[in-house]
Amino acid sequence: MQKPNKDDRSNNVERLEQMVQNTEQNISEANQTMDNTELTASQKEQIKEKNQHRQESIEQFQNEIQEEKAYREGNDFQ
Repeated sequence: MQKPNKDDRSNNVERLEQMVQNTEQNISEANQTMDNTELTASQKEQIKEKNQHRQESIEQFQNEIQEEKAYREGNDFQ
């Protein structure tokens, strides 16, 4: 029987921060696509919807970052 993996939270904050940056970059690139190309109204709407979902993800990531920081502080996690 395999041992369960230890809950390694040592890099969660950094990983989540990178995810926020990547998602922000995706939003920026999508906005540039909308501005720089001729898209149908439907395509523009799809991009707007995806960006809304991306923004919601960023908010969730930021909440997780705060939780992870609190976990680190409470557990003297370096």
